[in-house]
Amino acid sequence: MPSKSAPQPLFGTMADRIARSMPDLTPSLKRMAEYVLAHSFRAATMTIDELAAATKVSMATANRFARVLGFSGYQGFRAELVRGFETALAPAEPARDELTRKASSAEVMAASLSDTLTNLEAIRQGLSTDTCEHIVTAILDAHQVLVAGFGDGGYLAGMMAHGLELYCPQVRSLAGLGGPSHGARTLFRLSSRDVLVVISFPRYVKDSLIIAHKAKARGARIVALTDSPVSPLAALGDLTLLLAATSRFAAASNSTLLAVIEALCAAVARRARNSVKSAADATEFIRPWLIQEDKPA
Repeated sequence: MPSKSAPQPLFGTMADRIARSMPDLTPSLKRMAEYVLAHSFRAATMTIDELAAATKVSMATANRFARVLGFSGYQGFRAELVRGFETALAPAEPARDELTRKASSAEVMAASLSDTLTNLEAIRQGLSTDTCEHIVTAILDAHQVLVAGFGDGGYLAGMMAHGLELYCPQVRSLAGLGGPSHGARTLFRLSSRDVLVVISFPRYVKDSLIIAHKAKARGARIVALTDSPVSPLAALGDLTLLLAATSRFAAASNSTLLAVIEALCAAVARRARNSVKSAADATEFIRPWLIQEDKPA
């Protein structure tokens, strides 16, 4: 996601408040109002000192701007501004809070690892035997397996495709150099014999959902890896794994998701025909590229 949002108009209650107040605003307050109207999403992510710096006013002026609009202070103004952007902003709020606290590097690393461990234990305890068996069966029975994920999900999709390729006839990650539109070209050949695995976590990337809709329309089975029953992907999945992937420092814990992907690939390997032979053949093939210690005579 880009670090700066594109200018976009603001509608609704906040825009009405600003419009009513605009004729009576001082030049500095009017400058703030114009900034908020033109860059509403960016303003919603800002602390009071950040917005003051962006509009070249003092923090006292920023507070006065909030009061002129009818709020008790800046926090109330920002809370109202956030309305409508909850899905995009919610994952960033815990990270913002954590990163403003004083902590050593070791403490931050320990906290991040603790998040991953907590997630994985919740996932381990909540695994459904039937769902896991059905997903593994669907992958192994598929004519081809496509894996879709964009943004951070693109790296995870590549790792999943890498983990499955020894055990499935055809596996492909759609997160290639050509981007989503190039990956979408593959969907023309999909049928009911095929499986699309879609990885989508906050912040949800629209491209993943579009591809899931298109694949489902072609008759492919959808295996959804997502975080919540209210995720936009959850309703599309024929088989769905709901995975806790919360993080205090990012929108989602990629280490958690990678661990689950490795676990799923291990389950596929365990059920696959000739899995040991496939692994041995692959190892034999790549031996020339491996560094091997010289053995004593």
